[in-house]
Amino acid sequence: MLQVQRAVVRTQGGSRSFFASAARGKQRLVILGSGWGGYEILRAIDKKRWNVIIVSPSNYFNFTPLLAGCAVGTLEYRATVEPVRRYTPEVISYTAWCDSIDFKHKKLICMPATSPVEFADSKPAVTSSDVNESASLVTGDSEKFQLTYDKLVIAVGAYNQTFNVPGVKEHAHFLKDIRDARRIRSRILECFEQANQPTITDADRRKLLNFCIVGGGPTGVEFAAELHDFLHSDIARHYPALARMAKINLYDVAPNILGGFDTGLQDYATAKFKREGIRLLTQHHVERVEKGRMFVTEEGEVHFGLLVWSTGLAPNPLIESITEAKKVERTKRSLITNNTLNVLMADTGAPDPDVFAIGDAAHIADEPLPATAQVANQQAKYVTKRLNALVRGASGKARDGPPFQFQNAGSLAYVGDWEAIFDRTQAARGPKGKETGRVAWLLWRSAYFTKTLSVRNKILVPVYWFLNWIFGRDLSRF
Repeated sequence: MLQVQRAVVRTQGGSRSFFASAARGKQRLVILGSGWGGYEILRAIDKKRWNVIIVSPSNYFNFTPLLAGCAVGTLEYRATVEPVRRYTPEVISYTAWCDSIDFKHKKLICMPATSPVEFADSKPAVTSSDVNESASLVTGDSEKFQLTYDKLVIAVGAYNQTFNVPGVKEHAHFLKDIRDARRIRSRILECFEQANQPTITDADRRKLLNFCIVGGGPTGVEFAAELHDFLHSDIARHYPALARMAKINLYDVAPNILGGFDTGLQDYATAKFKREGIRLLTQHHVERVEKGRMFVTEEGEVHFGLLVWSTGLAPNPLIESITEAKKVERTKRSLITNNTLNVLMADTGAPDPDVFAIGDAAHIADEPLPATAQVANQQAKYVTKRLNALVRGASGKARDGPPFQFQNAGSLAYVGDWEAIFDRTQAARGPKGKETGRVAWLLWRSAYFTKTLSVRNKILVPVYWFLNWIFGRDLSRF
């Protein structure tokens, strides 16, 4: 592949620099996705030896454990994102979706994720006009472009699972991206402003202020906890009459919330929510969702002002489109890899040494792992170490290394009112055990503070926590 070097063009107004392909030497590494897996590789890969290209529909990384706090104003949005562009122009970045992969010819077909250009005199490009000189147009389709690779990392993650319940995509909110958190926060404030109008009845106010969450995993539980704190602090202070009408309902098809946690911690969280007035409706099934209401098998019609849906993961369309690689038969959500995270091909069953899959888009053969951020992050570090060893000329064991082994560091969940639960009963190293209450909350906050990636966010996160503790959350809606 081609190594990117700087060139300078003399113009009438002076000199202008741009990046053009010049010298040969570097192998091209393409990373698909900017989540916990893709962004970690982007950060740690040896950019001086690899020609790195990242393709992702988002030009940022979400620090997902803090999204629930963003959704109620505990944190501001930019404190929980890291820009991909921090590493450009050393790295080439395309805001695009990868539509298909040609494993035989090492080609990717990509579709821009930006809005199309619609000037009156615009004409489709006939030849490639890529400023990075890395992509080429797809023959017969001016809206798509193609890339080639030497090594490929598939870290596209997964989509929100709806179980094909009618109306969920149209009328529910998800909580997987910072844009979701922004929409949720705006809707919560809108519900209270609507309910504050003198032109509606108390019956309609109660419908508007009925907040429903479907999914009793960590995301649903933490959002319920953050929403509870918000309602009982800032909302109670500024909308005292309306705050008394607000209700939080948490639905799940399972018999217990937080199914991946120790049973004692599940019981603690359940008791905590019941004391705080959060309705836990386990073993409940949503049949369909319409605007402002959903139909539950066990309850009938339920009105809501906000519905947050967090019920697991569905396959990414790219993974669904792949036929050349082995996939998990039951879910079709993940590509099967060997224990060094190379994708297994369907025709031969052999691993492709040039293609890796990590995170929610991957499944190690005979070794199921939880779909969590720490799994994706550890896999990314493992792949990065292998790629860096490869490009630096290591051979044998130094290059291939030992098989990937997941080191469980424990699980955390916030349950409201400055309390949390910490489960280390399955931890791979260190003391095993569990913790609840304020001590667990301190561990929860310190863990997420230390895991924030940039120095900027290591400053912003505690500053926003402190400011909101002193002055309260901002209730402006814009």
